[in-house]
Amino acid sequence: MVLQGNVYSETLTIRTGLSVFIPDALNGRDDYRVIYLLHGLHGDNRMWLENTMLPVFAKSGDAVIIMPEVGRSFYTDMKHGYRYWSYVSEELPRICRRVFNISAKPEDTAVIGCSMGGYGALKTALSKPAAFGFCGAIAPACLFLDEILSELRKSAEKYSKTGTEATAILNDLRNIFGEDLQYTASDLILELAKSAGDAPSRPKIYTVCGTEDDLLNENRRFDAEMRKLPFDWTYEEWSGAHDWFFFNAALEKTLKNW
Repeated sequence: MVLQGNVYSETLTIRTGLSVFIPDALNGRDDYRVIYLLHGLHGDNRMWLENTMLPVFAKSGDAVIIMPEVGRSFYTDMKHGYRYWSYVSEELPRICRRVFNISAKPEDTAVIGCSMGGYGALKTALSKPAAFGFCGAIAPACLFLDEILSELRKSAEKYSKTGTEATAILNDLRNIFGEDLQYTASDLILELAKSAGDAPSRPKIYTVCGTEDDLLNENRRFDAEMRKLPFDWTYEEWSGAHDWFFFNAALEKTLKNW
């Protein structure tokens, strides 16, 4: 079953898009496992259903899959915009537990995303390590956000002249972090991981990146840092670019790793 529509968020004070996939196999349990599946920068709540074989991969599974919509917010409470981080990490799970028969147990709860959604998945799981049993990040972006923002503060005008996409991303980042592009430790994935490393329980983390992806070196560097921390951590790579051909194959493998 696929449900697509809108939900009113008191956090956002707007109706926002939401897609839900419910496998036919779900019956007879008191409550069900849940996956929060996060979209990338150019996506919306329908992107996983429209661009991948998600219904096939998850058909025989035992998890309700929740696909929210957050615009181009990078899963943050924006300086100039909506409080998407609070919505996804706090309000959305409450709504879904009321509406759908899903478990609140960490071992039954996963968060997965690609690109911007990969950043969002890592941020969500590492900010709330006791709430998630699994995190999957497919070609996650902005793993070293502090370095990106620091460089942009020095060369924003030069960067914006490289094309319309660069201009749009720069505007996104200013809406998120303010004109001065100031971040906090809660925005930095590696800092969150270091803090979560001391938590009594931590999610299993599976990440993957294509060898033709522009984010490959960043992901390899992040892998080296995460190997120093006490996580059940797996990083894999194979031939592929930052596109739906790779994301589709990576989604299937990510679901199997949970």
